[in-house]
Order: sequence, then C-alpha cells, then structure tokens
Amino acid sequence: MSYRYRNRRDKPQVLEGRDISSLAKYIKSTGCKNVVLMLGAGVSTSAGIPDFRSPETGLYSNLARLNLPHPEAVFEISFFRKQPVPFYTLAHELYPGKFRPTITHSFIRLLAEKSLLHTCFTQNIDTLERRAGVPDDKIIEAHGSFAGQRCIECKQPYDDEKMKEHIFSMKIAKCEHCGGYVKPDIVFFGEELPEKFIRAIPNLRSADLLIIMGTSLTVYPFASLAQRVDESCPRVLINLDHVGDIGSRADDIVLLGKCDDVVKDLCVELGWEDELIKLWNETEDSVVSDKQKDSDPKPTTTDPEPTTRTSLDIKKPDALNEIEKQFSQLELDANDNPSRSRTDSTTGSKEKVATEDVPSVSPAESSTNKEKSTSKAPETESTSSQSSAAPIIETEVEERSTSVDNKL
Repeated sequence: MSYRYRNRRDKPQVLEGRDISSLAKYIKSTGCKNVVLMLGAGVSTSAGIPDFRSPETGLYSNLARLNLPHPEAVFEISFFRKQPVPFYTLAHELYPGKFRPTITHSFIRLLAEKSLLHTCFTQNIDTLERRAGVPDDKIIEAHGSFAGQRCIECKQPYDDEKMKEHIFSMKIAKCEHCGGYVKPDIVFFGEELPEKFIRAIPNLRSADLLIIMGTSLTVYPFASLAQRVDESCPRVLINLDHVGDIGSRADDIVLLGKCDDVVKDLCVELGWEDELIKLWNETEDSVVSDKQKDSDPKPTTTDPEPTTRTSLDIKKPDALNEIEKQFSQLELDANDNPSRSRTDSTTGSKEKVATEDVPSVSPAESSTNKEKSTSKAPETESTSSQSSAAPIIETEVEERSTSVDNKL
C-alpha cells in the first residue's frame, strides 16, 4: 500500500522520518510508553453498522419516513420524553452484540496488552472497543455509549440484562423507582458531555504518541484534543482524507487509507501481525448468532413479510430494512410519560419543566450552526473520513471548548 505524506522542509525532531517504518521504530523504542488514541467513525466502518447521513441508504434519510418531526428527533431528549418508540426501534437493531469488532479495535487491545495504551478517547457509541477486549479503565467514551443505562428522570441506573430484554423484545423500559423512561447512556441533544470525559482531558499531557483514527476532526470539543498534546509528542493521522492541522508539526505523520489496512501494515512493520490476527479471531464469538437471535422474544403482532424488494430496499443495509419493519411492530410497554421537556429544538417553544429536572444544554438553532458546532446527538461524520462501507454512529456535539477549559 502506498501512502501520501504531507511534505515539510524541517526535519522531524523525535522521529527518524514521517513514514510507517519510522513510526513502528518509535513505538518499539523506550521513548514511547504512553500512547493516546482518538477514535472516530472510520475505525468501525468495516463492522457494517448502517450509515446515518448517506442519501437514500442512510438512517436519517429513512427515519424521516417514520413520522418524526425531523430525523434527528430520534436523538433529542425532549422528543424522547414524549415518544421513546423511534429510539428503541433504532436501538433494537444497533444494540451491542450484533456487530463484530474490527481489526483496528483488536489493534487497540494489542496496544493495551503491550502496556502501551494510556487512554483511548472514542466518539463512537457502539462499545466495540470493550467487545474487542480493551480494558474499561482505558476507554473514555466522549459521547456516551450503550455500555450503561439509567432513568432520564431520577437518574437511577437500570439493570443491564433487563435493558437487553426490553430492547430485544421491542418494549420500552421504565424506571422501577419513579416510572420514568430508561435510555442508554448516549449523549442526546439537550444533555451534557460525560464528566468522565472532561476529567480525562488532562491525560493528553502524558502522551508520548497520539494516534488519530477515522475522524474528520470537525466535532468539538473532541477535535480540540489533537492540539492538547505537547509539541514534542508525535501525532499520527490514520484516515481516508487529510483533516485538521495534522502535518503542521515537525513530528506529525499522515497515513491515508482505510483504518484496518493501515493498522495491518503497521503491525507488519512492528512484527505484531500474528498477535493482531489472533486477537481479532477471538472476537468472532462476540457476535450474536442467528440461532441466538431466533430465540429472542418476538412481538405479539407482526406485519406480513413483503414478497418483493424494491431497488431501494436492495441498496439498504439489512439492518436498515429491519429497523423500518420493526418500527411498525414495536410495543410501547407503558403509558405516555408526563411531558417534562425543555426548549424544543424544532419549534423553539418551551414547556414547563419540573424543578427536579437537570438543566440541559440548548441544541443548535440552525442547520448552519449544526455543521460547525452542534448539540450532542449520535451521528456520523462526513463520508470523506470513512470507507465506502456503512460507518458507525458518531456523535456531533455543541462546541464547548471554553467551558471545557474552565473545568480543567
């Protein structure tokens, strides 16, 4: 595989060169002890999770057919309070266990096993890092994930197995303490970033090497992490396209290509290829088998299976077709929850909020602002940072660099 490198006149100060062999040599040196990672949608592209933004085949494009006020409403906390069905429909198909970790995820585990991984910052909510065997204490999920869940009202945690039961049987989970709706710990519009993420940002000062993979570096404050490492810390971008300011420092390396392909080439240079493949083979059993899926509870009523498929159906990922079918089958296992929503991002109207509600961050009010700095809701980045396969969900968040700085 050939790579394109950003040309600089000045010589690297820490690395011997700006190529993959120089990177491998540095990783094996005594000077590289703390590797920090920044992960985006591109690391999970080959896992097969449907794209959110692609025309016609993207989830947002097709969710618009499901009588939502707008596609992004599925990830708005105010909408979820009134109608949790669309999100639970989506969660049923995207729930952890249905997708296998990628080669890149196994590389992250390998770094941990080599005692090189300091912190893994990820924007993705799929928990594939955990399923690949990366230690929990090394993972910082900047935009939350399916790893836990709690009541949106009293914030009480909810049992993992019970949540899984509800999602797989297509029923809405309700809090056993106050009766409020339960959702996974994914950052929605109108919610704050996890405190764990804010507290972990100073970890970047300890980095000997920063590897940025599969991200467009346009989602803030996550993208700002790339500037927080020391000037002497080598930065590596593994991505389909050159993004951000990577290449502006003397010890920056830009390796353009699919994440899995670049990672495999790097492991060949490191002499870790066999170990990488061994770890990835171990993830094969992490996927829910067809037999296991068949044993899951089924809805009491189902729509007849269509006898023919349109050309658009053929283009869609199977998961997307399943989501659309299941949306009409989903059972709402609860009465409507009393409305306690904050400022509505669609209409701008405000409703009365109970005093025990936690203050929220207002979503961006215009589509222009959303492109540069949006409130928090799971999305993918532009396809330029990913392969042609369907990308993993990635969360866009409101730009809060100033507030993040104030907390450090």
